[in-house]
Amino acid sequence: MKVPKSVASLIEAFEALPGIGPKTAARLTYYLLHAPEEISQKLSEAAGELKQKTKICSICQNITETDPCDICEDPNRDKSIICIVEDPLDVWSVEKSASFNGFYHVLHGVIAPLENIGPEELRIAQLLPRIKKGEIKEVILATNPSMEGEATAMYIQKLIQPLGVKITRIARGIPIGAEIEYADEVTVRRAFEGRKDY
Repeated sequence: MKVPKSVASLIEAFEALPGIGPKTAARLTYYLLHAPEEISQKLSEAAGELKQKTKICSICQNITETDPCDICEDPNRDKSIICIVEDPLDVWSVEKSASFNGFYHVLHGVIAPLENIGPEELRIAQLLPRIKKGEIKEVILATNPSMEGEATAMYIQKLIQPLGVKITRIARGIPIGAEIEYADEVTVRRAFEGRKDY
């Protein structure tokens, strides 16, 4: 069956997005084809504004519409703690949990030698001056527990250790609702290493 060019183009565009395969891309396209005009219009406008209105915060490197961002401008946050995350989506997840009230630093990736991503490609250089100012007392390394996330955390830890700030790592272990028998050995070991008083 020959698909109209405009339909095929949108399917192709959706397929280029992470986590969207050919079937999902086709489903989204055909949904928009039959959806009310205002839904397609709203999606188009939102996608256009995304690139036009967003920028990188000059302090924390998070995505924002104002510089500095709302988090960096918040006087009620703890100025002595900074949480280092891989990408802006991680900031959103931590903020949603309401478990952290300090500041952030977004790396925009991890060290991944197989993909030719070294420390120079990350926003590590912008982090050091923030710590050297002397207000930061603790740095929380909140990179993912992947091989690349661990390598990035170790690299940053070695860089900032001479600066005399406390360095902590987020706990890792068995997620809520999971069963121990299905967890891999590394996850179980980390869960035991990260145990705390009850």
